[in-house]
Amino acid sequence: MTTEPVPSSPAAVPAEPPTAGPAIPPLPRGPRRPRPALLLACALVLGTVAGVGAGYAIQSGRPPTPLPPLQVALPTYPSEVVDPAAVAAAAPPPLAIDGDLRGLLLTAPSGSTPWADEPDKPSWVTVGELAERAKQAADIFRSYNQQGFRRAAQVAWTQDALDIHITLTQFKADFANKADNKRWNPGEFEPFAPEANGGFRTESKPAYWAETTDQYYLGLAVAQRGTVLMQVRVFGTKPVDAEVVKNLAKQQWERLV
Repeated sequence: MTTEPVPSSPAAVPAEPPTAGPAIPPLPRGPRRPRPALLLACALVLGTVAGVGAGYAIQSGRPPTPLPPLQVALPTYPSEVVDPAAVAAAAPPPLAIDGDLRGLLLTAPSGSTPWADEPDKPSWVTVGELAERAKQAADIFRSYNQQGFRRAAQVAWTQDALDIHITLTQFKADFANKADNKRWNPGEFEPFAPEANGGFRTESKPAYWAETTDQYYLGLAVAQRGTVLMQVRVFGTKPVDAEVVKNLAKQQWERLV
């Protein structure tokens, strides 16, 4: 078997390098612009350091400030003897009535009966309950609170076709002068006791119960002792006898003095 020589491939001819064009010079870089934030931060740091250094240098050259003495002057008291009677006279007077108001109310007499849902025994009553029984509940409620309402007690009963309702209302000491203000006109009342700060009257014209056509006649007595306002109301289907209102008012007043 004859082996023919394989012709060798011609040697690789190196490719000619590409013709290089003219060199492009780099663009010139402009000058760097200062950064405002960096300059500001540097200025703050340098200013702070300079200020601290200057302050320390100034303070270190000053003499130390002496501290104030720790001991202060002791309080002094008058040497004269205090008169207890003079001190007591200068002190605010005690409240005329500051106990349980329920114990000061009249009690329902024997033979009487309860009047509707009113308490027939002396009982506490809230300012809301007082206003609820009035014709202008919102105005009465606001008035009581603005005039320093403190507490109240009441009792009621029915006897001889008359409905009797007695209330003791106490106000705060700062509002004592307003206890009877706007509540009664002295010119419309007759005195029921010489020493009483108040009076009584009877209505000759009938009025109507709230939201009904039922009529009633009213007898009213009002008085004040200290911070307590006394109110006696007598309701009847015919004009109320003035002596009945006067006697009830006098009896209730005597329990306050």
